[in-house]
Amino acid sequence: MIKIWMLAVLMLVGSSVCQAADGFGVVDGDSLEYQGERIRILDIDAPEFLQKCYDASGWKYRCGFEAKEYLRKLVSGSVRCERFGKDRYGRSLMDCFTEDGTNIGQEMVRQGYAMAYSNRYKQQETEAKNNKRGIWQGKFMRPELYRALKKTHDDLKKNKKR
Repeated sequence: MIKIWMLAVLMLVGSSVCQAADGFGVVDGDSLEYQGERIRILDIDAPEFLQKCYDASGWKYRCGFEAKEYLRKLVSGSVRCERFGKDRYGRSLMDCFTEDGTNIGQEMVRQGYAMAYSNRYKQQETEAKNNKRGIWQGKFMRPELYRALKKTHDDLKKNKKR
């Protein structure tokens, strides 16, 4: 019990809050920008903006674009974010909430527009899978694998030009 309390205190001390009625730019399905600051939504991984997936009928669709648009819808009103540090790319790691208190990362996973990046949203990911929502309706490549393959492809193209 004491360890949980101490962790909560440390998280609160290390966090700060930003709040806006508007002004959040949406970079992709798991990243925002606010007043020049890049924000990575904590504990989710969404398809990359140019990433394509397959629906239940086998048709290719722009799942990365759809994830970005759903996030844009969620942040269209008043949003409050709490900072929990930075990632290896210098982006602020934040939990963000809509005006009615909806956890944006949790909602992205629940609706199938993002995957759980930790165990925190595994229940919502299972719910999205079971109900075939978003990316779970058909086939897709895990976003982390898509990024790794794209980087390898880009590196090969770069080396071929030399």
